[in-house]
Amino acid sequence: MIELQAGGLRCAVEPELGGCITGLWLGDEPVLRATPTAQLTTARLSACYALVPFSNRIGHASLVWQGTQHPLVRNNGDEPHAIHGVGWQRPWSVLDEDAASVMLAYEHRADASWPFAFDCSHTLRLQPGALELTLALTNQSHQPAPAGLGWHPFFVKRPGSHIAFHATGRWEMGADKLPVGRSASQGIDADCAGVDVDHCYDGWDGIVRLRDDVLHVNVRSGLTRLVVFTNPSREFVAVEPVSHVNNAVQLVASGSAAADLGLATLQPGETMMAQMSIEVEAVR
Repeated sequence: MIELQAGGLRCAVEPELGGCITGLWLGDEPVLRATPTAQLTTARLSACYALVPFSNRIGHASLVWQGTQHPLVRNNGDEPHAIHGVGWQRPWSVLDEDAASVMLAYEHRADASWPFAFDCSHTLRLQPGALELTLALTNQSHQPAPAGLGWHPFFVKRPGSHIAFHATGRWEMGADKLPVGRSASQGIDADCAGVDVDHCYDGWDGIVRLRDDVLHVNVRSGLTRLVVFTNPSREFVAVEPVSHVNNAVQLVASGSAAADLGLATLQPGETMMAQMSIEVEAVR
């Protein structure tokens, strides 16, 4: 476990468990959920983890790319899809660290979970009022490869929590948790207690504001798509900046334009990057 600190902010990172963040606190107040160590058996239970090399689901764990079908591993229990890439299930190495920052790396060789080699770095840097995250992924295969990046943070849902962000569209989800179509949407501006959502928004303007009586939090990113997941039974709000729409690779295989969905095609040796910051301020 690595612990970073800057001002009143403290962040814990577990490289061996998918390179996940296990907690983020301002003083004693949790910004992200913190699962007790004894129960933290997977990055899916952590405070935040990187989405590498794709976000959300690839339907029925079947990747069709440039005319070739690649069966993928169904990597989330009984769920029939491949979900959230491979980085969250693999150990990461530590390239560099100091009191307020750490750089992690994951090197992937083509396997049944993802047929394209890549390497990825994840830099986490604490400032006195913010956690800054940067992902960089390079295609190390000998052919063009699909790629996407993002993060999956779980914010604590306190009494009176409010979420607000602007977008232009929302991808509706079927019973199989795959998108079935896009509708116009202006985003969300509502108390979290009544929000029931598990959708990807596009046309996001790059900022989400989370407010309650204890903390004011801004999530910022240069990415233009956002997955939001919460419902009244959940004690968290998942706010996930991502580079592409859910199941984008299958939508592209069905004839949709990759650019419209945000799916990147990386040439051999080409790199894509993404950034996110979590700004935290105590309510005075």
